[in-house]
Amino acid sequence: MSATTGQAAAPPAGTDRWSLVAVAGMLSFVAMLDMNIVNIALADIGKGFHISAQTAQWAVLGYQLPLVALLLPAGRWLDAVGTRPALLTAVTGFALGSAAAAAAPWAGALIAARVVQGSFGAVLFVLMPVLAMRSVRPELRGRAMSVPATLGPLGAVTGPALGGLLLDHLGWRAIFLVKLPVCLGAWLLARRHLPRSGALVKPGRTELTDAALIGGAVCVVLLGLTFTADAPAWLLLAAPAVPLTALWLRRAGGQPVRSVLRANRTAGLNTAVLAIALAFAVMHYLLALHLQRDEAASATATGLTILCFPLAMGIGGPFGGRLADRFGARPTATAGATLTALGFLLLVPLGDTWSLPDIAWRLALAGAGMGLYGGPTQAMVMTSATPATTATAASTVQLARSLGFTLGPALATATWSLGGSGTGGLHLGLGLAAACACLAVPLLARHGRATAARAV
Repeated sequence: MSATTGQAAAPPAGTDRWSLVAVAGMLSFVAMLDMNIVNIALADIGKGFHISAQTAQWAVLGYQLPLVALLLPAGRWLDAVGTRPALLTAVTGFALGSAAAAAAPWAGALIAARVVQGSFGAVLFVLMPVLAMRSVRPELRGRAMSVPATLGPLGAVTGPALGGLLLDHLGWRAIFLVKLPVCLGAWLLARRHLPRSGALVKPGRTELTDAALIGGAVCVVLLGLTFTADAPAWLLLAAPAVPLTALWLRRAGGQPVRSVLRANRTAGLNTAVLAIALAFAVMHYLLALHLQRDEAASATATGLTILCFPLAMGIGGPFGGRLADRFGARPTATAGATLTALGFLLLVPLGDTWSLPDIAWRLALAGAGMGLYGGPTQAMVMTSATPATTATAASTVQLARSLGFTLGPALATATWSLGGSGTGGLHLGLGLAAACACLAVPLLARHGRATAARAV
């Protein structure tokens, strides 16, 4: 099958498929929700299966590792298959994996089910921006792209709060079942409204080899950073990532990714996405730890304070899409990133005399900026690609965002330790978050106007 066989043309005027944009948002929410919601249940999972905390951690790693590792290979494969069969298959596999995790009779079965979820989740992550972009006319893409770009991070933020509620009232197995109604609704909407296009193609030996190389590189990096908090020597585990990545880039599978990254400064846009996601993850982790450990704030007070960020983000997201469609994606994304950076900078001097409202309004400012920035930035990355590499472009931006969310807690822990006693570690970590957010501003501002104007 040719690379363009599965491509769906933009709908004509008056036939925008907003139901499919809703599908993209729903699935982005549950896929990102799964990255954080299980963390809060690890202690209960360990007790239930009589396993160590290190083994229970694989209920999280079993999902995150294949998800992040397979994003780039999945993007390359999805450029050659039909969107409809790929989406329906991925949603089905993701839902069945979640159900199997809930019903797991022993720890090994739970981890295996999570690996299945993560593998299908990688396909969903790549498909979501592709689906949103292809479902509306070019002049409405800012609004469409803001839906998954906003709901995805909202899923990551609300995961711990929702997980705690389910854990207290229904037990840890409910954490895996809560996503099934959303998956069913998305599957039915997609089956009804998504046009028939192309078919599934079984990955060949070349694609599987490429997946093993890049997947192995990502896995060793994530594993090394995950276990470094316990023993710094674990960081050496990441060393093989360099030769594995170099070998992959020399193969046919790496060439489309290199092309997408080089075209119209897309590498800079992906770096901005990584920087903002990393800044958010570091800030979120450190503030929650500080409020509960140093300030002795209750879990409810901590949750309500941090909730200001996603609430403002949810409000800013739709505005960001509309502003991008009217004034352009680049200035809107740059303004949003600037607001986020300002909010993080204002948090750096956090002191003992600060009240919870003092923290809350700064978080709201940063959250509103992240809402403005998300959709327009994703639209710029997607519209920089040709029709034959749309899914590849989606995989690069999703990999950047996922790496930021995944690596953030590990870096936050490291900076907290390096900062020493008192609030030195907190301020160092918040400074790192602010620096990352500030880095994204010039990267977005320098992006050429031609990229946002190109039609896919």
